[in-house]
Amino acid sequence: MFDRITFDTSIMGGRASIRGMRITVALVVNLVANGMSTDDIIREYPELESEDIRQALQYASALANEEIGFFKSPAA
Repeated sequence: MFDRITFDTSIMGGRASIRGMRITVALVVNLVANGMSTDDIIREYPELESEDIRQALQYASALANEEIGFFKSPAA
């Protein structure tokens, strides 16, 4: 589902990154939230592809909707 989202403790401290690059999902989401278009982001970060941006937003949405349970507490 999120084949472009990677986690590697040697890259950005293990934070969710795009395809093993030093570009985090959080950065991409922040850029979109601050009004940058996909074209603007790709112009600024030419190593990114539109699918990377789309998947970063989908990943953030899944976290916000608690569809991905990385930080859920065990059931009591």
